[in-house]
Amino acid sequence: MASIFDQVGGASAVSAVVDEFYSRVLADPALQGHFTGTDLAKLKSHQRSFVAAALGGPQQYRGKSMAEAHAGMGITAAEFDAVVGHLAGSLAHCGVPGETIETIAGALAPLKGEIVSSQVSA
Repeated sequence: MASIFDQVGGASAVSAVVDEFYSRVLADPALQGHFTGTDLAKLKSHQRSFVAAALGGPQQYRGKSMAEAHAGMGITAAEFDAVVGHLAGSLAHCGVPGETIETIAGALAPLKGEIVSSQVSA
């Protein structure tokens, strides 16, 4: 059975999803402040690796853990949910089937505890 990575179209599809995702996130007033001064090219590269690995692609994610990467950012549960929503919207925009999007969102849910550091709602 083909991996989700292969089902969605491989590296080029992941790249398109990551580009669409950051377009959405950076346009979201509730989220854009988290990216001020960020090297977006580097961040997109890490995100492509993370997404590809998470979807069963051939590469391994070698970046920081989710807890390390998001430490001190004060990310709220509402912001996490908004990011997952933007990712789902980006996947749908790029033609990924709804059932596959649900599988991906389900795989991200356990990361919430590692990423969310503030219980204050946005």
